[in-house]
Amino acid sequence: MKQLIRPAVSLFVLMSVVTGLAYPVLVTGAARIAFPDQAAGSLVEVDGQVIGSTLIGQDFTDPKYLWGRPSATATSPYNGGASGGSNLGLSNPALADAVKARVAALKAADPGNTAAVPVDLVTASGSGLDPHVSVAAAEYQVARVARARQLAPDQVRSVIARHTEGRLSGLLGEPRVNVLAVNLDLDRQTARAVATMAAVPPASR
Repeated sequence: MKQLIRPAVSLFVLMSVVTGLAYPVLVTGAARIAFPDQAAGSLVEVDGQVIGSTLIGQDFTDPKYLWGRPSATATSPYNGGASGGSNLGLSNPALADAVKARVAALKAADPGNTAAVPVDLVTASGSGLDPHVSVAAAEYQVARVARARQLAPDQVRSVIARHTEGRLSGLLGEPRVNVLAVNLDLDRQTARAVATMAAVPPASR
């Protein structure tokens, strides 16, 4: 019996060290060297403070910001610890009610917009964490954001274009816009505009 137990225990300890300690340390170390940003969670910092990640959406509701795709995660939107969709079927009345409420919120924020609401602005993704919206969803919001920030629509479009990501390897998926990146850039644009106006003498305005 001892002849059987001792090799089994030794193998268990060895494999625990290799697969539970050595391998994770090796892979993590290699990732931090080769892909430091991604290995750290693709975090976004402003003035030395972490304000989000390019991989996880945030709940923007102010009219001056680009709004992201709805999140169905509990207990709060974009909860990274509870990734998942609503799992509501197309025939479920709860889904229809949620979509109607989201459409109403978009219309209330921009009553003059008569364009069709892009589907990704009113339906949650499978992960509930999606940091992107479609190019059509970003364009739908241009007028509202420009008006709220007192910017020209083309200025907003320029910011959106800077943060539009193409198809993976040029083939897979669709072009998409990173919502957090756009909103941070818009804040910088607005701050520069305010600083410029403050530097102009009142008599020259």
